[in-house]
Parts: sequence; structure tokens; C-alpha cells
Amino acid sequence: MDFTLTEAQRELAALTRKILDSSDTPWLDLVKSGVVPEQPDEFGVLEQCAVLVELGRAVSPAPYLPTTVASSALAEFGTAGQRERWLTPGTVLSVALQETDGELTTVPSASAAAAFLVAQGDQVFVVAAEDLEITPQELVDGSEAGSFAFTGGEVVPGLTPDWLVTRYTLGLCAHQLGVTERALELTAEYARTRVQFERPIGSFQAVAQRLADAYIDVAAIRLTLWQAAWRLSEGLDAEAEVATAKFWAADAGHRVAHTAVHVHGGTGIDMSHDVHRYFTAAKRNEFELGGATAQLLKLSAAM
Repeated sequence: MDFTLTEAQRELAALTRKILDSSDTPWLDLVKSGVVPEQPDEFGVLEQCAVLVELGRAVSPAPYLPTTVASSALAEFGTAGQRERWLTPGTVLSVALQETDGELTTVPSASAAAAFLVAQGDQVFVVAAEDLEITPQELVDGSEAGSFAFTGGEVVPGLTPDWLVTRYTLGLCAHQLGVTERALELTAEYARTRVQFERPIGSFQAVAQRLADAYIDVAAIRLTLWQAAWRLSEGLDAEAEVATAKFWAADAGHRVAHTAVHVHGGTGIDMSHDVHRYFTAAKRNEFELGGATAQLLKLSAAM
């Protein structure tokens, strides 16, 4: 099966990378350039994943994933009033995908979001940020989140928590692909240039084997991601494929992240070096919405 991106999808990814490499305000520039489209249904799942891979490579704080999932949900299921109010260019939205029962729920981009889609039981509610008391939180990788207590909101008719979880999980897998691809590139370059005992450390068998294993792991993340994304884009059942992609994103992502740190040695835990950003991003993607074991349980239930 050929999962090669189309020319338009490759150009979208290239534009995203160019913006992220040069911009001090990535979200605003992504919106201005059209990478974040005015109409949420302008780009499909494959285009969104292509952008998320680039965001992962840059470990960018741009709130693309929660906004894209929430806006796509409102575009498909929202009432006319909900779409008119919240689907405006550049509006940041977020999602809370854990059942809260009134407890504090941690969500991404909480301070910047204008509204939140909150999964509660078998329904999803849209809640304006102004109706919530949000407690900002700064995560260990410098990104921003926050928590709030859910007190009720306006139902989004027909939208289910499973719909949100499936698409958010797929987005996490795409982001993890970008994170691990770039982490492996940085590690391979370090192994070529770091000299010990008058030889590059990449020439040592133990280091070369770890890098080879990491290469295979990244390839597995890539293959399972695009298989799941393609099935979802075609309207096919993708429950097992998304769980498989998340398993590899979590399990293989764990190994790649630790390989990057171990090969870099002390540099790998130095906060002044980029590698720690990729490690913490990979660990967040690993555990968010369920780690490897949780995905195996989903697969067993689906099969």
C-alpha cells in the first residue's frame, strides 16, 4: 500500500516547516499563511497529520492539535450558532477528553483557548472560557496547559467522546512521528561528530545498534500512523489501526527518546541542549490518552 503524500500535502508540510524555522509567533503566522485554514473542512485528516509531523519536529507550542480537533468537530456536528460563534480564523479552541464529574481537568492551551469541548459521559459540551475559572499550568517542557472544574455547557448534538478521542489520538501519533524523526536525526549527527578514543562514537557497535533499532522504531511509527490516517480519511473503521498507531507511538517513542538521551550522554540532560525538549515531548505523547499497555487493551477489545 502506498502512503506517499500528494504534492499538495508535501507543499503544506514544507510551508509549515519554513514558518516554524523562522517565526517567533508560529500560531499567528500559521493562521496568516493558510496552514490553519479559514474553513476547518478545507483540509482533511492527511493534511492535518502532515502539519502535525512538522510541529512535532519543531516541538512547537502552537495550539494546532486541540484547535484542529475541536474546530473539525464543530464544523461537522455543531449547531449553526456554535459554528458562527467559534469557527472564526485564528480562534484557539481546546479539548478536555477525560470524564471529569466536576473534578479539575487538565487541558492543553487553556489560557489561550476561547472555548473548550468537554467530554462528559457519552456527550460532548462546548463551554466558553469566560464561563470557567481556569488555573494556568506550565509543563516541564515549557508548554502551557491549565485546569478547570466542569460545571456544564451547551451540548454539541451527535458528537461523541469517541470521535474526539480517535482524532486527538491520531494527532498525537503524527506529532510523535515528528518528535522521534528529529530526535533520531540529532542523535545520528551527534554520533557522527562526537569523538571518543579517537573514533566517532557512532562507529562503536553498541551505539550503531541502538541507532539502527531507533530507525526501525521510527519507521514503525510512520507506517502505522499513515495507515490509520488513511483509513480515517476514507471513512473506514479505524479503531484497531488508531490503537496500533498509538501503541507504536508510545512504545517505540519511549525507546527512541531514551536512545537520544543515552547516546548524547550528559549533554542529553543539559537544559541548554535541544535533546531534552524532544525527550519530554515524546514522554508526554507516550502517556497522553493512554500509554502502550492501554492501547493493547483497546486492541484486544477490538479484536
